[in-house]
Amino acid sequence: MTRRVLLALTLLSLVPGAALGAPWSREPRLHPQRIPAEPSYVRRVEPAIVGLRVRADEQAASSVRLGSHRFGTGVVFDPRGYAVTVSYVLLDALEIEAQLRDGRRVPAQLAGLDLETGLGIVKLDGGGPWPAAALGQSDDIAAGTLTGTVGVDEDNDLVWVSGSIHAIRRFSGFWEYMLDRALFVAPGSRSWGGSAVVDASGAVIGIASLRLGEPPYVNVAIPIEKFAPDKDELIAAGRVVSRRPRPWLGLYTAPTRQGVVVDGFAPVGPAAGAGFRKGDRILSVNGVTVGTQEEFYEQLWRGQAGDVVRVGVQRDEAIHVIAVRSIDRYRLLRGTPR
Repeated sequence: MTRRVLLALTLLSLVPGAALGAPWSREPRLHPQRIPAEPSYVRRVEPAIVGLRVRADEQAASSVRLGSHRFGTGVVFDPRGYAVTVSYVLLDALEIEAQLRDGRRVPAQLAGLDLETGLGIVKLDGGGPWPAAALGQSDDIAAGTLTGTVGVDEDNDLVWVSGSIHAIRRFSGFWEYMLDRALFVAPGSRSWGGSAVVDASGAVIGIASLRLGEPPYVNVAIPIEKFAPDKDELIAAGRVVSRRPRPWLGLYTAPTRQGVVVDGFAPVGPAAGAGFRKGDRILSVNGVTVGTQEEFYEQLWRGQAGDVVRVGVQRDEAIHVIAVRSIDRYRLLRGTPR
């Protein structure tokens, strides 16, 4: 009898789907219409996403290139209503309005600018607490890391893109700007300015700043490691006052095969009237030879705002040394601490 029972149990275990006489059934499945359209990382960060409409001073130098009416995405990172975005959206702002995900619009105020990183903070008016995104870790991510980029467009529609870290390297821009470590995210988002770059858990690891290349494009994102250590100081003082003011010339440059050349001037910068000409090839800064845009910035920023900077340039066959007294760029901007 015992052998018969054991044999029956053995045979039962070999029959697929058999379970001691219990009927076999399919696993429950959600109806397609009940499956969320967005990935989980989008749903986690979406409540903290706001659209920012900015009216800037029409007479300000920043409005020449950026226009006086601007739009970008902001990411609320503090329940008191502080949101981070890219600084170029906020330059010389006169009025800022934030649009929430439910369509409501609330006034906002400029709270701080960090022109060295390219980020800024606004404070949403109102009591709160506001839904806030989690800030993640960006200093240990690597190329290939899966990401999402989440922002909004001017119609307040959510814009999100699944992608990955295409590369991590230095990035420099013509307007005396450089990040020693930038995130290059592919594919790029069509609503890049200020959008949150998040990891698989929905934590913010970067703020999308620029769109480069050709379709499907690449976004340059500012790693959150450039923001998190200084955010409290930005809120308290309006800028990172513990950092030595960086010398600024208002000199636009372009990298070429022959080196870095002068490509233009900021309208109110000291370089505009110093004697530079478009096409001058920059050879040195304070006697130190430079061959690239990055080397030019590294040497320029060794001093501090107010220093006289001597820039060696080649024009035709002649070498010229042009002396320029640098300034603290923050002193030119509306609404930032002097």
